[in-house]
Amino acid sequence: MGSGHYFWAIFYFASLCSASLANNAKINFREKEKKVLDQILGAGKYDARIRPSGINGTDGPAIVRINLFVRSIMTISDIKMEYSVQLTFREQWTDERLKFDDIQGRLKYLTLTEANRVWMPDLFFSNEKEGHFHNIIMPNVYIRIFPNGSVLYSIRISLTLACPMNLKLYPLDRQICSLRMASYGWTTNDLVFLWKEGDPVQVVKNLHLPRFTLEKFLTDYCNSKTNTGEYSCLKVDLLFKREFSYYLIQIYIPCCMLVIVSWVSFWLDQGAVPARVSLGVTTLLTMATQTSGINASLPPVSYTKAIDVWTGVCLTFVFGALLEFALVNYASRSDMHKENMKKKRRDLEQASLDAASDLLDTDSNATFAMKPLVRHPGDPLALEKRLQCEVHMQAPKRPNCCKTWLSKFPTRQCSRSKRIDVISRITFPLVFALFNLVYWSTYLFREEEDETF
Repeated sequence: MGSGHYFWAIFYFASLCSASLANNAKINFREKEKKVLDQILGAGKYDARIRPSGINGTDGPAIVRINLFVRSIMTISDIKMEYSVQLTFREQWTDERLKFDDIQGRLKYLTLTEANRVWMPDLFFSNEKEGHFHNIIMPNVYIRIFPNGSVLYSIRISLTLACPMNLKLYPLDRQICSLRMASYGWTTNDLVFLWKEGDPVQVVKNLHLPRFTLEKFLTDYCNSKTNTGEYSCLKVDLLFKREFSYYLIQIYIPCCMLVIVSWVSFWLDQGAVPARVSLGVTTLLTMATQTSGINASLPPVSYTKAIDVWTGVCLTFVFGALLEFALVNYASRSDMHKENMKKKRRDLEQASLDAASDLLDTDSNATFAMKPLVRHPGDPLALEKRLQCEVHMQAPKRPNCCKTWLSKFPTRQCSRSKRIDVISRITFPLVFALFNLVYWSTYLFREEEDETF
């Protein structure tokens, strides 16, 4: 009898256990989620117009923590002074009205796709120009509600943001572009934005930009006070460094080559007028076109940029080479005029000497007389002999180093036009090299100062 009661007790306990397991196996957690959502968000139970309470249910401001994931940076425009970015934006806050039973840890969180079902912070991007959400294939947004009432809002957005730039060191510059987020209507008495602890801003690995490099980013607070109160504000500063290699290949090296090509005219013959003129005009027009193309890709600013100094000086050198030929041509014509005058003078002297000799030959009755070496006024023969004597009687002069060096060039000392070409062959490269030394030392030093700052 006792053994029979014991058998039935074991059988009854086993039946209860199997029934309990069967009931657990039949639980539909999706139905449970629906019931929980209807329970906490049902009509008359939750009002999305009322903000959550403060920390620990106090009447303090609601705390919203922000974090970002930068997916890509598409463009950085110098002309419009703006940049485009795509990011995943996340907000997290606690709303005690949304607490629910997690069924012994089996409901980790509830997921919503309709942001209007719960209260949302009125955050906006203060330096935004344009922006849009992503709805392919479905809207890229979700809301997670955790059992303790914590709410996580995540959305993928693309923004075009203003980025005021200082282009004084362009293209050796660094730019700081900000992303500012602020509350539009809630003051700091009702809503406070804070950066999420740990790593509030993340950037995708292998971020590639065509002309910039993202060096670093800094997070900060930027609360603003207006006539209507103080509003909470967050900002992240992105520090971009411009890639100089592109500008070195596309601007600096071609300008140097144009300047050097303009110096070729110094080595051409001064009589090659068409060649020297065409070379000077071609390089000048090419340099002017290069300068206008550079300015077309930049906004019109009231200050002088580093690239303006470079192109301006290169244009001046090219223009100076063209003016040098004008000076050479003028000096050549002046030298030719002087040579013609000297030739005429020598012809006149020679004609007078021939006339005097003819007069002596025709006078057959003239007797030879020894004439003293006395200078008579107006006697050209006596003048020429005196000059020869004076030349031979002059004391030897000390050698001039410059004249000795210039005499090594294939040119005559008396030709001023040739001398101008010889001097230009040395002066132009030396001055251009000195300009390069001053230019690069100045702007590279200022770039290092900005980097340390």
